[in-house]
Amino acid sequence: MNTKTTLLQKIFRIVLGTFMVLAGIGHLTFQREEFQAQVPRWLPTNEVFMDFVVLASGGVEILLGLSMIFLFKHRTKVGIALAIFYILIFPGNISQYTNGISAFGLDTDQKRLIRLFFQPVLILWAMWSTGALNYLINKRKN
Repeated sequence: MNTKTTLLQKIFRIVLGTFMVLAGIGHLTFQREEFQAQVPRWLPTNEVFMDFVVLASGGVEILLGLSMIFLFKHRTKVGIALAIFYILIFPGNISQYTNGISAFGLDTDQKRLIRLFFQPVLILWAMWSTGALNYLINKRKN
């Protein structure tokens, strides 16, 4: 299932994996309250539940980040999994924008709106750096 990747893709895969691990650590520690701002408001707003969502997603981020770095034999699957994760958490970013919740320096509607356009970049980064994008394109051709 793995497709060949270049040195540049490998570097970008490791950098993204490192960012994911650091973000996951932030979920579990010093940025816990900030990440609660991204829990969609259509979910229960009970503080204990919101904290659980932040902790659980932080654990997933650490797992995916470490997988991006170390599971290079499964990089295509990991890239697809990370892209799906980014899609699944996108409603939290939308909720932060639509509800005008300030966090991570996103203290205006304009900043929160601009942030929404970075999610597709992360999805493409995960797919490209792991070879998953080429894999899916070639699979579709066959």
